[in-house]
Amino acid sequence: MNKKIISCAICGAETTREQNCNLPLTPEELALAAFEAYKAGAAIIHLHVRDEKGIATQDLDLFKKTIGLIKEKCDVIIEVTTGGAVGMTDDERLEVVSLNPEMASLDCGTMNFGDEYIVNTLPTMRKFAIAMKERGIRPTLECFDLSHVYAAQMLVKEGLVEEPFHFSFVLNVPGGVRYDVETLDMMIRRIPLGCDWTVIGVGGRASLDAHYGALALGGHIRVGFEDNVYYSKGVLAESNAQLVERAVRIIREAGFEPATPEDVRKHLKLRGGES
Repeated sequence: MNKKIISCAICGAETTREQNCNLPLTPEELALAAFEAYKAGAAIIHLHVRDEKGIATQDLDLFKKTIGLIKEKCDVIIEVTTGGAVGMTDDERLEVVSLNPEMASLDCGTMNFGDEYIVNTLPTMRKFAIAMKERGIRPTLECFDLSHVYAAQMLVKEGLVEEPFHFSFVLNVPGGVRYDVETLDMMIRRIPLGCDWTVIGVGGRASLDAHYGALALGGHIRVGFEDNVYYSKGVLAESNAQLVERAVRIIREAGFEPATPEDVRKHLKLRGGES
């Protein structure tokens, strides 16, 4: 596929309005941000939702409302989070798969998250993988560390995750593995040959550097306020769409085209959303 997938994580669980006043929080704001990112060239929206206080939640009604509003506006692929936020239980995080999204994230190990940490044991990972497989949801195998790559391969060997495999390397989280192209290359070399993968660089400099690293090594790109609120050093991004627009330009300058949602559905063999 001579096309590159752009995923857009429009709000995340930790980003605040104090960091960027343009952060979308309500279902209506999230739906508009998703639509604008889609128009700019994003094929996948990675979705978290927030409560009335702006705090990350896995509330099923809020997810259902937000997904419905997005679908009214466009046919973008929705990838829900099952990572949730620090302190959530496994059951809280997993409940959202009952909405039958096309894709969902699947964290592949316990990791530092700034001053906090998020626990993902092997039993948790198996539980999440089974739930997604039963519903025909394509997991994105999120790896914050090399050990997570090997843990993900255990799920593959146990038949809990089926081809085509889609990995996501999450680098530069405070307290985690720093982003550099050598580290990225090492992680890529340890996933099954022929897998698709996306790079997430957390923070302004790492986010942009990760775009170029992804394209140089054969991967895809993620942007969005979950990962980075800046457009350039000291300059806040105006919107998620602005970050998507730059990713599209970089992709085209590298000789590729941004993939459409339909391209991605065919490539990753998605079964379509039912929510």
